[in-house]
Amino acid sequence: MPKRKPKWDMLTKERKRECLQKIITFFHDERSEEIGLIAAESVLDFFMEEVVADIYNKAIKDSKKLINERFQDLEIELDLLFNK
Repeated sequence: MPKRKPKWDMLTKERKRECLQKIITFFHDERSEEIGLIAAESVLDFFMEEVVADIYNKAIKDSKKLINERFQDLEIELDLLFNK
């Protein structure tokens, strides 16, 4: 099977190392399987490719919603400042 080139290189080296160790530990503890660093990297790369875009897009959508809500609140507060 050809090695995938990671599409998303977002993690620091330290954070990637932590994630890889957690994947190795997960396979050991939950599945009683011993996997090495290369297999753990493949698992991490696969999930990064599959879900990072979805998580990013959700974060942007949530941010946009929050900004719109705050803008509406600001608009109301500014309207209250008008002298009538």
